[in-house]
Amino acid sequence: MSDFGIVTEAGAVRFERLMPAPVERVWQYLVESELRRKWFCAGEMELRTGGAMKLVFRNSELGPGEEVPDRFKPAEGMVSTGEIVEADPPHRLVFLWHEDSGPPTEVSWALEPRGGQTLLTLVHRRLPDRAMTVDVSSGWHLHLDVLEAVLAGREPGPFWSRQAELERDYQSRIPAD
Repeated sequence: MSDFGIVTEAGAVRFERLMPAPVERVWQYLVESELRRKWFCAGEMELRTGGAMKLVFRNSELGPGEEVPDRFKPAEGMVSTGEIVEADPPHRLVFLWHEDSGPPTEVSWALEPRGGQTLLTLVHRRLPDRAMTVDVSSGWHLHLDVLEAVLAGREPGPFWSRQAELERDYQSRIPAD
């Protein structure tokens, strides 16, 4: 199993990670705002089909103090919205993520017990182009790294310098359109 996401079809990337916590604990970090903000973003979710969700991003809080790159400064404090498509606690969560323009993308999570650990499978679909696929892939990779560290009780590493490194990696891994 690789930490890198793989493109499974045009506009879709899949990650599989073995997380160092039981399914119920990983689920909490997916759906509870205060826990989710430690690795991804804050924001409430109505865990029912059709339920509303809000994603509030403060990525500068996810690692040791680094200067936020200029291109990401407008995204600090950004709020996105979404809609729950499926919630089957503590094993499956699917939501539509509304973008600033265009149709929403779809994010699905599956959690499977593996002893005292959890196999987390994340699939992000309906990505409109290669640029967004690269951006989403490097972003999820980094956020999953932070989640793994948080679940293991470790301090996450640098966020922004790692983001730049992962973006270069995914630029070379994802074929041009």
